Amino acid sequence: MIMKKTFLFILITIFFSCSEHISWLNYDESSEIYENQDHPNKRMRFKLIQSKYETKNNWFDKIENELNDFGENQYHKLKPLIIEKSIPEIQAHILDDSLTYEKLVLFYLYRIRSIEFDKEKYLNSIISINQNVIEQAREKDKIKPESIYSLHGIPVLLKDNINYKNLPTTAGSFALNDNISSNAFVVNKLEQNGALILGKTNLSEWAYYFCNNCPSGYSALGGQTLNPYGRKKFDSGGSSSGSGAAISANFSAVSLGSETSGSILSPSSANSIVGLKPTIGLVSRSGIIPISNTLDTSGPMTKNVIDNAIVLKAIQGYDPSDNKSAVVLKINLESIMNSSIKDKRFGVFESFMKDSLYMNAINTIKSLGGVIIKFKPQEINFNDFRKILDYDMKKDLPKYFNENQISFSSVEDVYNFNLIDSIKRSPYGQKIFESIIKDSTSLNDIRLIKSRIKSEGQKYFKRSMEENKLDVVLSINNFHAGYAAAAYYPCLTVPMGYDKNGKPYNLTFISESFTENKLLEIGYAFEKETNFRKNPFN
Repeated sequence: MIMKKTFLFILITIFFSCSEHISWLNYDESSEIYENQDHPNKRMRFKLIQSKYETKNNWFDKIENELNDFGENQYHKLKPLIIEKSIPEIQAHILDDSLTYEKLVLFYLYRIRSIEFDKEKYLNSIISINQNVIEQAREKDKIKPESIYSLHGIPVLLKDNINYKNLPTTAGSFALNDNISSNAFVVNKLEQNGALILGKTNLSEWAYYFCNNCPSGYSALGGQTLNPYGRKKFDSGGSSSGSGAAISANFSAVSLGSETSGSILSPSSANSIVGLKPTIGLVSRSGIIPISNTLDTSGPMTKNVIDNAIVLKAIQGYDPSDNKSAVVLKINLESIMNSSIKDKRFGVFESFMKDSLYMNAINTIKSLGGVIIKFKPQEINFNDFRKILDYDMKKDLPKYFNENQISFSSVEDVYNFNLIDSIKRSPYGQKIFESIIKDSTSLNDIRLIKSRIKSEGQKYFKRSMEENKLDVVLSINNFHAGYAAAAYYPCLTVPMGYDKNGKPYNLTFISESFTENKLLEIGYAFEKETNFRKNPFN
């Protein structure tokens, strides 16, 4: 009888341990918010941190049992094979049978749950999880990758303004909570190259073109994205905030972000990862919730340059549905990995040379044989830059709504929808949406503004670059994102260290249109010699 009871006890214990349900319950965050009210950065004086919609509890609905079966022992065993590893390193482990794609996916899911459900560590970097991803990973395990530089079986996170057929695409707004639309062109490219879509990342709502002076990284659905290097201490950057935090925290190998002016460069810099803002026309925007057809682009966010190059090679391509789609560029991984800084010519801003991290990067480049030349930008007229965004979003967002069969027909419709429950839907207000609704710029005026801004953006860089035969201009973080956006110049940002408080900073390389391979060559050579990035978590 004792043996029967013991056996029954063991069975019950096994059942409950395998069926453990981890759920999130919002807690009283008033003391945390109060403590942040004297933050020197006014945008960090949060009104709330947690999402009032508690979307976390839907993340693992269909896969919780498989995740519980994975367990902590397997997680710690796999850590050395995955944490901070590049795609080629991960694929090498797949090829030598020390890792499978199923275990890789389970590892990332387990890590997401361990950190995002911990009230002392959570980042609010994720909005949703693909419930089919474990099953899809098993299918990938039936075929080995042809090369260690393959995206086959590699989990990718998508900024939640990029359409994926198995998950809502929300822009962080409750208004689009039920928007399930067919894949964006870039998602089809990822899947054609064998990648797995792991889930969606949080973002500054409506790609940070919604509220004035509100915190970067906040959305109604995802809550406030926090920086893993200093939760509530350092800005998470925006608008691809969740992508930056999630990749930095090793929640996946890759994320796709989007940028109009700084939205990849800013969170990549804030989270000490590599971000590429491609030339407009290189990467399709079809199926991505827009701000501006004039300036929008998507781009990869990764922990290292080689992964960035692998992803860019996969996602670029001509898209007849995108009126800016222009060329297919040769991304040569061999030339990138064999690159050198020697004899390359770098334009540097004299005004930044008091910054110790910038100077350290310059001195490193000098020591590697790079030529340093002081860069003097031209005086330009950048008035009315914002009018481009207002005009385009007013026109482009309704087009997205129509193409994806969404009930809204204007920015004003969304504005009015949010007013129904502004405390939950728009706690920081909708001032930018208000300015879009009120905008009355004529078609003729906007054409003149767009032409002038592009010309002025190119003027800012071109003369000094041509006179000094510069390969790249060196900036910090997203400091020159607007000028590069206007000029259609690509930017690659790479970690260059941390200040005395532990805040990350990046060195940003800027060059002329469709020179991404050169940018990646120089960025890879710099990264190889410096290797500044530090993992924010164990």
